[in-house]
Amino acid sequence: MTTEKILKELKSVLLAWIYFLIWFAALMLIKVLLLEEYNIKFSGVSVVIIGSLVASKAVVILQNVSFGGKNQPAIVHIFLRTLLYLAGTAILMLLEHAFETRHEFGGFWNAIKNLGKSASFYHVIVNVICVFGALFFYNFGSVIKTKLGKGGLMELLISPIEK
Repeated sequence: MTTEKILKELKSVLLAWIYFLIWFAALMLIKVLLLEEYNIKFSGVSVVIIGSLVASKAVVILQNVSFGGKNQPAIVHIFLRTLLYLAGTAILMLLEHAFETRHEFGGFWNAIKNLGKSASFYHVIVNVICVFGALFFYNFGSVIKTKLGKGGLMELLISPIEK
């Protein structure tokens, strides 16, 4: 690999990482604020940093995967990518949840069978909803960037509105 390719890859992962870091940090902030009401301490900074890094690298890699159908509308492309990424994320979150509750249910397989019975299962659902938003708007932004070109969105946003 050339230095130029490595720098391009690092830049794309860094930008995606910052994007997902902001989304996941906002989710963590919402959790902290909600749990503070019940005097429950929550800290997940390392999970936010590592999770956003993994998500950004996965998304950057999967952007090179073609879904076929060259004549499909952009919204179909956005939803297909979002749902594919979300399915992988949801599976990983559910497996992580089962791993964390394995002692409560007497083993990993029993924890998988009882995924919906754990009190923290609702936190997994909230995480999936937040990740859906992050992935949808990331894919939406990718399509806009493709259609408008580099700097096209910023040019559109700073230009005056004509009436």
